[in-house]
Amino acid sequence: MPDGLKKRSVDIDGHRTSVSIEAPFWDALREIAAQKKLSVNQLIAEIDKDRAGNLSSAIRVYVLRALQRYN
Repeated sequence: MPDGLKKRSVDIDGHRTSVSIEAPFWDALREIAAQKKLSVNQLIAEIDKDRAGNLSSAIRVYVLRALQRYN
């Protein structure tokens, strides 16, 4: 299943953790990071600073809001 959950290890401010989100969200996150001239880890660290709940959910919401701004 190509759009299934993909687990990746990320480094957030020196702390290693894993994040599971669907492949299309990883793709969008990479594109957003490239546009902002950040690494994916740096972008996830920014998302992490502002989140209130689960990191995977916060990433999905961030990607959704970013895509909504483009439309």
